[in-house]
Amino acid sequence: MSDRANPPARRLFKGIAAAPGVVVGAALVLDRHERRVVRRRILEHEVDHELERFAAAVAKVSAGFRALGLRVAEAGPEASLLEAYALMAEDDLLRREVERHIVHERRSASFALVLAVRSIARGLGDARDPYLRERSHDVGFIGEELRRALTLSEAEVPLALESPTIVVGYELSPADALRLGSSNVLAFVTEVGSRTSHTAILARALAVPCVVGLVDALEAIESGSVLCVDGARGTVVVHPTADDRADAARRVARQEALRARLDEGRERPTRTSCGVRVRLLANLELPSQVEVAKGHGAEGVGLFRTEFLYLDRTTSPSEEEQHQAFVRVAQALPSRPVTLRTFDLGGDKLASAVATPREANPLLGTRAVRLQLREPDLLLTQLRAVARASFDANLRVMVPLVSSVDELAQVRVLFERARAEITLEAGRPVPHVPLGAMIEVPAAALLAREFAREAEFLSIGTNDLAQYTLAVDRSSRALAHLASPYHPAVLRLLAMVIDAGRALDRPVSLCGEIASEPLGALLLVGLGLRELSIEAGAIPLVKAAIERVASSELEDVAREAVACGSASEVELLLGRVLAPRLGDILLAYAASPESRPGLLAQKLPSAPPK
Repeated sequence: MSDRANPPARRLFKGIAAAPGVVVGAALVLDRHERRVVRRRILEHEVDHELERFAAAVAKVSAGFRALGLRVAEAGPEASLLEAYALMAEDDLLRREVERHIVHERRSASFALVLAVRSIARGLGDARDPYLRERSHDVGFIGEELRRALTLSEAEVPLALESPTIVVGYELSPADALRLGSSNVLAFVTEVGSRTSHTAILARALAVPCVVGLVDALEAIESGSVLCVDGARGTVVVHPTADDRADAARRVARQEALRARLDEGRERPTRTSCGVRVRLLANLELPSQVEVAKGHGAEGVGLFRTEFLYLDRTTSPSEEEQHQAFVRVAQALPSRPVTLRTFDLGGDKLASAVATPREANPLLGTRAVRLQLREPDLLLTQLRAVARASFDANLRVMVPLVSSVDELAQVRVLFERARAEITLEAGRPVPHVPLGAMIEVPAAALLAREFAREAEFLSIGTNDLAQYTLAVDRSSRALAHLASPYHPAVLRLLAMVIDAGRALDRPVSLCGEIASEPLGALLLVGLGLRELSIEAGAIPLVKAAIERVASSELEDVAREAVACGSASEVELLLGRVLAPRLGDILLAYAASPESRPGLLAQKLPSAPPK
């Protein structure tokens, strides 16, 4: 009987939504299984030769990453990620481990590399925090590249995709994706990974749909298999039915129509339907993402995470390097504000160049401002770079995870010293740069009025605030859903901070995942916020949502939400009152109803509102 009479059985897989978009296409499965390495012991006279082989492989791989980065330097953040990979290939810890196995255990370079990579990756993979676990995959990528170079196997030639293709693999590095060429990549699908993985960051920056964490999917997917990938819902359908294809086509049509409408108002200031002004700024991970933010209509940068300068390297960034990064971002958005967060290291973000103590609970330990004050020379170097960049940029600086006003006051002393030094060196006064505080722990929210007197602005970080308020480790897959920013306790703290800012005439903004969700953004406007910093790709959707509702209606909803008893009650409220107004946005882009039952429980209109 023909295949047409007996089509392959449809299978639905649920993973992690990493980058939105819906596509249907044929799969290309990349074989990333590690080739067998001969477990060979070497003789004493071979040691120098094996050390030289490894050094040559490191040089080849790091040079290859940098050459690839130069070819795509204008395309987005991937150039910076490739430079990070080059630095990881040159990492001293990896080198020392490989050399130890070669010199003291008489292992061949290939076998020594496998042992070293396995040890380092296992240590990272056992970490409680998802950021560190994700870095274990990066170590694996680097090990595979070095192994290829050592065995002189396949030449690194870009694999040409002759037709639009969905790229599938157990894991996928940015280098893999770039070697494929981006013009015919429909989507990325991997068995491992998270929203913090480099592949997910790259996919969002390039606007390529992506689903990661699709456990055991490769057992059902072969090259040539037809897939329906939904990067917003985190689903992949293998051998989709006619109904699956029709639904995907409808969603794509809705997305394209909505995108066209939203693009028309990209430069229009955001206002509620009654005319209340709301500023939408962008969160940036890397300097090169500023062009993406600009393209989506960002009115500035509300959160520039400066710790990227310290990660995946063995030396601290110089003052000049930081100065150039800050100016680059600011010059792309002339006259618009750029808010720099002083380096937030420690906890879940460890840097080889910065010594952090071993602690039983690093998320409650020496991180962020605590680490900055422990390493004042590092902070002073960064603040000097800020002072220098302020001659050419409209900058603001905010200090993360403050819990007492004393911490902010100590940072201010260092900032004034940096400004005085640069003023003397430049022969002209450094422009004023506002210094603000990030409200990320309950103590800071409860002291909001005291912080408003010391700081020139406040910025609420809801991701950490929810985690610390609710005593939930959001890195835990089993418990992360409990760390909801919609919890009334979190909303009441937000209201307290907003009221303090209003009473003392201090600007208050917010950065956090809740602000990138259209319904969440509406709730925040109802609470009184007039500046939100969000993921760049969400700006058009959030703008469209805000423009459809009057501020008085949002204030009523916010009052009711604060009086609720649970996060689910708040989500049901938003779904009941506001979701029907945003039918086209939620139908086209929203996460699956299964993942957010409250926000999406209501019956949504099938056509855009008039």
